[in-house]
Parts: sequence; structure tokens; C-alpha cells
Amino acid sequence: MSKKLLREYYELCEGGVCQDLLTEAEKRFVSEGGMILSGKLQEADVRNGNMRIYPESVLRREVTNYQKLVQDRRALGELDHPEDSVINLRNASHMVTDVWWDQKNVMGKVQVLDTPSGQVLKSLVQSGVKLGISSRGMGSVTESAQGETIVEDDFQLICFDFVSEPSTPNAFMMKEAKEFKNNVFTKADRINRLLNEVLDDE
Repeated sequence: MSKKLLREYYELCEGGVCQDLLTEAEKRFVSEGGMILSGKLQEADVRNGNMRIYPESVLRREVTNYQKLVQDRRALGELDHPEDSVINLRNASHMVTDVWWDQKNVMGKVQVLDTPSGQVLKSLVQSGVKLGISSRGMGSVTESAQGETIVEDDFQLICFDFVSEPSTPNAFMMKEAKEFKNNVFTKADRINRLLNEVLDDE
């Protein structure tokens, strides 16, 4: 079973910011010209617009692993979805600064970076453009008899990208990855992943 590049789309809070999720320091950062976006990043155990279902156990494991990237300030993302599994630093527009669970929803805060792509993102939000957040990851899928696509246990979450709302439900269809290169994760990331799996098994 070959791994595919999986990409999903979710809307953020109205206007991109859920003010009740921001700390006082973050509100101050925003009032001084910075931008923090917040809202739902992903959802478990429900069929999404791409007819895919992410089992909660798989998503919880990946969010746990992703939290290490968040803590290390390496949880970057881009505008739109590139065609591969590598985050291009030249195109980085934002950094996820916090991620947590709210029932079956993965919630998060995103700081817009002072980069060329970050300036584009900031300008779009300030202009009232409706943006969504979209997960990018590698993994295998299984098709059910009902036409649903179940994401398998080998799924690896790479990042969350900002995307425009598609005009058709299938605008973010799954594409075949040209080649799976696991150079997104460092040796330390892979060790952390293995430790999390061992601890989960106990």
C-alpha cells in the first residue's frame, strides 16, 4: 500500500480569530500590529469534504507528535498546498504556536510570520478574505464499501497550511506524492515518535 499526500480543509473562526482563545499577551501582540489566527485545525471520526475519515486514535497520536514541533517553534506552514511533503522555508507564512483537543476537534493558534508569504496572508485576512486551514500529511488509505476513505495507522501529520475556500467540494482532492521523502522529521522527531508509541502501548 503506497503512501499518499493527504490534505484537508477546515474553516477558522469568523474573521480568522477567536478572541476568546487568545491570552492577554497575545491580544497585546495583536494590538501592536501582529496577527494570531485561531480555530479548528482538524476533526476526528467524521467524514470530511474529501470523504476521508481520520480515526481519533491516529489523529491523537499525530497531534501528540506535532506538539513537539510546536514546542520547538518548528511547526511552520505555507499558503496553499505544495505538491510534496516538504515545507519550503522560503514560502513559510505562519507558525502554529499552540494545539489542543476540544472533544473530537483539534484546535490551534497560528502566528502569522513577518515573511513575504506571511505579509500576503496578513493582507488577505485584513481584506476580509475567507480563509481555511488545511492539514498536510503522508499516509495510506482504505476505501470502504460506503465510499468512505479511512486514513490508515501509518499516517504522519506534516503541517497545517492556509488555503482559500474551494468553490467545489473536491478542490482539495488527494494527490499521489511523487516520492515520499521523510526529511521533514529529524532523527530526534523519529525517536520522540517511537517513545510516544511505546508509552501509548503501556
